[in-house]
Amino acid sequence: MTSRERVLAALRHEPPDRVPIDLGAMGSTGIMAVAYNRLKAHLGRTDGVTLVCDGYQQLAEPEHWILDLFGVDVIDLGRRLPPVSDPDLAAEFTERFGGTRRPWTLSDGSACELPEFFNPQPDGKDGWVLRDETGRVIGRMPKSAYYFKETYFPLEGARTVEEINAFPLHRYTDETLHRLQQRARWLSENTDYALMGAFGGNILEYGQTFRGWAQFMMDLAGDLPLAEALMDRLLESHLANLDAYLDAVGDYIHLIVMGDDLGTQEGPQLSPELYHATIHPRHKAIYQLVKKKSPGVYVFLHCCGAIYDLLPDLIDEGVDVLNPVQTSAAKMAPERLKREFGDKLCFWGGGCETQSTLQTGSPSEVADQVCERIRLFNQGGGYVFNQIHNIQANVPPENIVAMFQAARRTGD
Repeated sequence: MTSRERVLAALRHEPPDRVPIDLGAMGSTGIMAVAYNRLKAHLGRTDGVTLVCDGYQQLAEPEHWILDLFGVDVIDLGRRLPPVSDPDLAAEFTERFGGTRRPWTLSDGSACELPEFFNPQPDGKDGWVLRDETGRVIGRMPKSAYYFKETYFPLEGARTVEEINAFPLHRYTDETLHRLQQRARWLSENTDYALMGAFGGNILEYGQTFRGWAQFMMDLAGDLPLAEALMDRLLESHLANLDAYLDAVGDYIHLIVMGDDLGTQEGPQLSPELYHATIHPRHKAIYQLVKKKSPGVYVFLHCCGAIYDLLPDLIDEGVDVLNPVQTSAAKMAPERLKREFGDKLCFWGGGCETQSTLQTGSPSEVADQVCERIRLFNQGGGYVFNQIHNIQANVPPENIVAMFQAARRTGD
């Protein structure tokens, strides 16, 4: 099978020739740049570039040789390194990512490149800050930290529905959609990878982003009209953007990435009843638009945490693929998930515990866990291998190699 055929077979719950593998096809299946540089050094590679593709999470975009080495079968429509697009479409890079790249030094002292638009500045305390065009600090990475954290929530002080409704939300431009379409067509016709299109469609997370986590949770509990005004604005914006996005790339991509982190380590952020009454119908409107407009595109939901109690609602909404499959969280045992939902969901992740085994285990312990997880999740198809969320900065490179080697060996 080609990579594309392999992924599509898994999505249809048919047995592929081997388990498909992902590394970096979206912002929660990748590798931190510090770990990526250590991996390259371990493999004896001094060429190429470590390009940070997500500044806040400090993720590196895997180079083509890494994709080949680990047998990766799916790529992000928005990737910047080859295979990316016809050179004649290079203007798309300039429009979306600021064109040029700047050298930077990661927290361990190793080198990388940042997109020009992502411009950290020293904070005077051996850490970094991000500022918007007005000079306001919108993100921080303190000394010894690995990530940038958002610090500005534009609607945190809003008190009325009128203030919520007056806030401008992002809309795709025709130029951006045209360039995305060019890229998607080229990748569809010139590579064998399955193509992942990042959309988002977040409701809970965007509410928390605009209002601040604590404030939006208090809105949901104590000022529901204000919370629903914001959620309705988000829904309106998402549906308009999604309609245009699918017009542009729906004939070329195979999966569309939606996101909303609904869980904690111990359970959902919201009670199942509150989720069902407030966010469920809005999620359903978004995901069902994909089903109606682009029925050949699978709905991929990234949703961290202990979300077992929400899975019936997510399935009803139209979710086809669940990621990262956080099996260390409450009620998320792989055997239970596969037994109860394996005929309805394709599991994308869950292949190695990033909170424990991948960081602290030996290479043989990593390989053993990978083999066991593939055995459990791949029964009857419906599985794509990936570790649980991104590979963290402190993961030994030997464990990364052992993980992907075991996935290739076991999945054949």
